[in-house]
This record gives sequence, structure tokens and C-alpha cells, in this order.
Amino acid sequence: MTKLLIGSFLSAALCISAAPATRQDMLVSTDWLSKHLSDANVVVLQVSANRNAYDAGHIPGARFVGLPDLVVTRNGVPNELPEVPALKKVFEAVGVSDNTRVILYGDAAVLPATRAYFTLDYLGHGDHASLLDGGLEKWRSENRTLTKDAPTVAQGNLTPHVKQEIVMQFDAVKDATGKRGQSGTPQLLDVRPSADYSGEKGSHIPTAKNLNWMDSQVSKDNQTLKSEPELRALYDAAGIKGDTPVATYCNSGMQASQSYFTLKYLGYDVKMYDGSMSEWNAKGAPVEK
Repeated sequence: MTKLLIGSFLSAALCISAAPATRQDMLVSTDWLSKHLSDANVVVLQVSANRNAYDAGHIPGARFVGLPDLVVTRNGVPNELPEVPALKKVFEAVGVSDNTRVILYGDAAVLPATRAYFTLDYLGHGDHASLLDGGLEKWRSENRTLTKDAPTVAQGNLTPHVKQEIVMQFDAVKDATGKRGQSGTPQLLDVRPSADYSGEKGSHIPTAKNLNWMDSQVSKDNQTLKSEPELRALYDAAGIKGDTPVATYCNSGMQASQSYFTLKYLGYDVKMYDGSMSEWNAKGAPVEK
């Protein structure tokens, strides 16, 4: 009995030690932000599809970045990364420099903000970027100050250090489908709703597992991330293990950016297939039901 108890304890300890460490600084609370709005090196960015919500009332000092400035359509595939000089210009225009701590948030949707995080990570600035947990909706629900005034912004100076390795390309994804279970092969994670993954009209990339990105939020309308134990349980139940690289994808690289952020926050080795199903289907690659 004693040996069994010791064995169980050791097994549990090994499971705990196998879990990657959470990157706590990737997520900030509304309380944290309210105390750091005046910090000289903090730049707050509201990222949205258009300026309507920003002009109606935003967090004091926040600058606006339009989602259309962060994505392009390339070879018929939507939401691809623009060229590096264009991205550098976008972020410098809102005051982002090499030493800037960037806090990102969305309005009614979190996806523009997580897409912006992925973009900054691609540029090598991810270690200086964080997501506001709950976004504008949480800030507003707490009756915190909003303003319609746009701040005066000094030009930034950002030096890109491009991380090509976080963007999984078509050939690498296709190669991964032929190496099911082999050590070091990224596990593909389809983050779309299950109906898109395997429903009557749905299909997915062979070998991919499925976990809807929205399941990591408290609710459809509450953009706050679930607790760390809840998140780890979700990914574990989906078959995503902490010692295996993961590549997220969706239809066009938007939903996948939220799961990319969440997995990186949890300490996973993660990348994103930016072309996603749009490119996969356009190239006539095989799918599974």
C-alpha cells in the first residue's frame, strides 16, 4: 500500500512538473491598467475593425489601430500578414518603440486584439505585449473612466526582429499530417466550432484535433479568460499536451490567434497556420470529416 501511495504521488508530481509555466505577464487586469495608464513606457491600443466603438468612448490614453492595417489578402487568402515595413509603420505611428510595453484590447470582440498580439509577436515584440483581460467591455462594466479624446502621439521607433518560426506554412502543415504522432511534430489544433470541424458540411485538416477558441472565455459575451486550471483541463481533454508543439488554425487566421495567445500564455510551444482552411482548401489539400 505504501509503495502504491508513493508511486501515485510521484506520478502526480511528474504530471505537474510536465505542465509548462504560465507566462503571467501576457495578461493584465483592469485594476493593473488603471494604475499604469500614466506610465511613460506603456502604450494602450484599442484594436477594432473600425473606429466606431473607439470614437464612442475608449480607455483614456488609448490609441486606435484598425484591423485592416494588420492584415492583407494575398493570392486570394484573406487575413495574411502584411510586409514587415508596413507593420513597422503602423505600430510606430501609434507610438510603439523597442522599450514600449503594449497593452492590447478589443471592443465587442477579442479577436482583433489577439490578432494584434500575434502580429507583435511575429515582429519580435511579443515579450513586451499583453492583453487586457476582459477588454473594453469589462472596463466599462466596472464603471471606469472612458473618453472620446484621442491622445497626441509621438512617433515610435520599433526595430523588428522577425520570428518566422511562429508562422507555420502550407508545406510544413502538409508534412505534419504525414507524421502523425512522431516526436517533435506539431499537433494541429482546429479552433473553429465543432460544426465547422466535423459537422454535416464541415471538414478539417487530417490529424487535427478540435477545441473551439470561445471555450477558453468565461462566456460568449465575457471575454475574460477562464482560470489557468480550467484552461489546462480544456486543452488536456482535447488531447493537447504541454510537451508537444501546437499549431493553431481556423478559417483565415483570426480565431486561431486567440488560441495562439491562450496557449502561449499557458507556456506551450505554439505557432499558427495563418493561411488556415482558406489556403488549405484553395490548394486542394486533403481533408477529413
